[in-house]
Amino acid sequence: MSDPASLREQALSLLASGKAASRADLVETLQVAPSTVSSVVRRLLEEGTILEEGVGVSTGGRRPRILRLRQDGGVFAVAELGGRHARVGLCSPSGALLAAEEFAVDIGAGPKAIFDRVATAFDAVRTAHAPGRRLLAVGMALPGPVDFPHGRLIGPARMPGWSGYDVQNDLRRRFEVTAVVDNDAKAAAIGEHVTRGEAGDMIYIKAGTGIGGCLISSDQIYRGGRGLSGDVTHVRVADSGERECSCGSRGCLETVASGAALVRELAGRGLPVASTRDVIDAVDNADPAVVTLVRQAGRLLGVAVSGLVNFLNPDRVVLGGVLSSLDVYVAAVKGMLYERCLPPLTQSLSIEASVAGPDAALIGLGHLLRETAEIRPS
Repeated sequence: MSDPASLREQALSLLASGKAASRADLVETLQVAPSTVSSVVRRLLEEGTILEEGVGVSTGGRRPRILRLRQDGGVFAVAELGGRHARVGLCSPSGALLAAEEFAVDIGAGPKAIFDRVATAFDAVRTAHAPGRRLLAVGMALPGPVDFPHGRLIGPARMPGWSGYDVQNDLRRRFEVTAVVDNDAKAAAIGEHVTRGEAGDMIYIKAGTGIGGCLISSDQIYRGGRGLSGDVTHVRVADSGERECSCGSRGCLETVASGAALVRELAGRGLPVASTRDVIDAVDNADPAVVTLVRQAGRLLGVAVSGLVNFLNPDRVVLGGVLSSLDVYVAAVKGMLYERCLPPLTQSLSIEASVAGPDAALIGLGHLLRETAEIRPS
């Protein structure tokens, strides 16, 4: 049986997306007992998060009462920046993701140019999905080390022009609302944890252009002394060929197991690959050279993560980021974990791809804002 908190979030997401509009819809989609849905709906009504009004079309019994999110609570605007993309969305005050859109950017363009693009995207998504609703707060996830909760980037290796930049203060001035800034892997780990609604310790690995990680233990995110934990991308690995990394060192995991590494290697072999998305397309087309290289990248990631599993003994390892969509990559990580980790630690270890998918960081930001943002009065 699903955790009540997980059912609550799933119900809110279904209502927000329009995939459900009544108790009966929720029962059918969530595949739980009507009494369970009634309990969740009753709690949401008591909170004032949703409203019950009007009736729908009967399908044989009584006409169902229509459920909808309360529209007068405003919205959170959230954005995740990657090396080559930005994903923006809106969340309700409860943290439920209402809408999400993605577009191409170059993180090397610097904060001002990127934030101008994000602001335009926020306006567009609010106009399309929440016209007239007040902006309550802004959240942003970045692909580099973030001094949380102060929202300042600390020495990001793949973000020229961003080091030391006070992102949080910039967002506050620009949008005149509360702002929360976090590392992308940490935000995604929160989103994954919320979506799953499962107890236990989880190592979350975000494998995209770069590689990030996060530990969630006893429902709490582990941040470390300065909030900079999880930088697995610069763990030194064997079989790296001593390639130079963006951090200035050599032999880092990033140089052999990340999307950027795969793009570089394949392009060097003369293949028409310019982005991680091109790598995925090539794997989908069953290019044998690409599949072999992706499998090796997954194995090397598995080597790095095996040390964490042996040390931390988590209940699950979850792979997120764009590379988690590749079965061959996930299978290679899983195989290496079973090979390298102690058998007692893998007997009940769950190793799988993300269920929150590309929206994980946006969902995580929504929940960070719900918990930490001081909402300005009307």
